[in-house]
Amino acid sequence: MAPNEANRRRVTILGSTGSIGTNTLDVIEQLGGRDAFEVVAVTGSANIELLARQAKAVGAGLAVTADERRYDELKSALSGTGIAVGAGRSALLEAATAPSDWVMAAIVGTAGLAPTLAAAERGADIALANKECLVTAGNLFVEAVAAGGGRLIPVDSEHSAVFQTLEADQRHAVERIVLTASGGPFRTWSREQMAGVTAAAAGAHPNWSMGLKISIGSASMFNKALEMIEAKHLFDVRPDQIEVVVHPQSVIHSMVGYSDGSVLAQLGCPDMRTAIGYALSYPRRPALNVERLDFAKLSRLDFEAPDEERFPALRLARTALKRGGLQGAVMNAAEEVAFQAFVGARIGFLQMADVAEVVMDAMVDWGAASSMADVFAVDEEARRRADEVIAKIEMAA
Repeated sequence: MAPNEANRRRVTILGSTGSIGTNTLDVIEQLGGRDAFEVVAVTGSANIELLARQAKAVGAGLAVTADERRYDELKSALSGTGIAVGAGRSALLEAATAPSDWVMAAIVGTAGLAPTLAAAERGADIALANKECLVTAGNLFVEAVAAGGGRLIPVDSEHSAVFQTLEADQRHAVERIVLTASGGPFRTWSREQMAGVTAAAAGAHPNWSMGLKISIGSASMFNKALEMIEAKHLFDVRPDQIEVVVHPQSVIHSMVGYSDGSVLAQLGCPDMRTAIGYALSYPRRPALNVERLDFAKLSRLDFEAPDEERFPALRLARTALKRGGLQGAVMNAAEEVAFQAFVGARIGFLQMADVAEVVMDAMVDWGAASSMADVFAVDEEARRRADEVIAKIEMAA
């Protein structure tokens, strides 16, 4: 028997080849690697070489690619290792339902919804890095976690900060949750300047190292918009208690304001491994090799109100929160389609919000979801309508 084998924590990483996934594996290695953790499954999509390398490095029991066409490639890369191989949606669900104690939910977009929900239903602790689970199916997902008996621990730096500063016995005294935003690369740009930016420019975040989808979401503030909706479900607060403040240094990751005027904030250098390590070791804090804040070198911390004229995604989030129902799912689906159109140079940077708003207004009468089938139905319809809006924009260009 390997050292500590009986006491190893069993973990699954959904989305191991992305930024969150690779940082998760780094944290696992820092905290003891194979001696402390049994990696039950890892999943990825197109980067088969990295997925195979990860699976071999951690001795994963199962490796899955979401792309069914890449099955033979992954199987060949892992030949002779004894690691089981899968591909496609059913294999992702197999990875999610494999017996592990803790699941990193880091598959980007609605593709991560079904496997993350399956993991929650079986009672695993969910380290949530997938915003869409709560944005599209908030009540259903929270109920599934509660019914399964696992814990929901946020991994986004902002929600992790709130989670860490939200005192359990002071929930009655919470006045507001303040989510910080870096402002992205276009914080000081005019709408005229932003109208012509490319996907490459929008994907260059000034503080964080993230994938293209998240980086462009930060530049447009759609990420922050989704985080507003996510915060409502995570922390059971009213929409009017959720605030956003632009903080370009990204040192304060978010704050909680209380009824006595106190504001508790979580600070740290911009490094996702801090939030990941906290989620992996909760309720204990681990020892991590990350940069420490040097307060003597912090010359200033700036704050400013977000400009919802230049960054309308925040206004759309408030609209979705006010309307309720499935508006979050509509906004998310339309934004995902608009994002792909922007990356493909079919529409401009500012037109992503235009697409989302048109679709949201057209689907305002869709009520609350009673099942996941409702969520998937509205997601499909919103995507179809977003495609139509984008086609009209292209024709008018």
